[in-house]
Amino acid sequence: MENSKTTAKPIELVSDYLEGVKHIVSRIESTQMENIERAVDICVHSILNDCVVHLFGSGHSRMAVEEIYPRYGSFPGFHPMVELSLTNHHNVVGNNGQRQAIFLENVEGFGDVILSNYHYKAYDSIILFSNSGTSNVVVDIALGMKEREIPIIAVTSLAHSQLAKSKHSSGKKLYEIADVTIDNCAVPGDAMVEIAGLETPVGPGSTIGNTIIVNTMKCKIAEKLTANGKPPKVITSSLFVGEEASKRLFEESYEEYWATTRYL
Repeated sequence: MENSKTTAKPIELVSDYLEGVKHIVSRIESTQMENIERAVDICVHSILNDCVVHLFGSGHSRMAVEEIYPRYGSFPGFHPMVELSLTNHHNVVGNNGQRQAIFLENVEGFGDVILSNYHYKAYDSIILFSNSGTSNVVVDIALGMKEREIPIIAVTSLAHSQLAKSKHSSGKKLYEIADVTIDNCAVPGDAMVEIAGLETPVGPGSTIGNTIIVNTMKCKIAEKLTANGKPPKVITSSLFVGEEASKRLFEESYEEYWATTRYL
């Protein structure tokens, strides 16, 4: 499958965070919709064939995984792959600290170990989230899925990744392996707000870009599944459907998730 790449143009730093957010939203809307549509079609193909869209992100990219499923307004068809050793930052130091997580995500071969825990089917696909797209674990997983002939959707910062050096022995970056690359439009280095008198910028933008992308995709996937006669079991607030119906939809969603992922 031929990859569609977009030449990244770094966004200038801003003095106000909301201004930076508006830049990200505008750039995604004006430059990324074609690739988002291609990614949506891959996901719909997986779900309609009773397979799943795997999801993986280390570090703070885990937030994009959890934004897709399970939460209100989301539905089965996705398989979150979350490694606590790479994503549990609450202690910061000490047991399960940030230093360990940063070290582990750059242990080459660890991604292969993660992949070995699951089984895969012919129509599976995967969305990989990595702002830099250069860490060993995410490149491991991308290469492993490529060997399995599973379509790869990358959500990354092209501006950052094109400036950064791959840590992997292959020399590859995530966007160079993926079948479809979606630019989250974060600035190189992620933090995008300059403050007078402060040496370094603050206010990361990748989470904003990732969230916009995954929820845009999720809505489009739901629309296409419904049009194809397979409306998804959406986890829905009682404010929309009442308490009893909300409980029922939760249970139906979880049961469908179990049914679609038990081959893993």
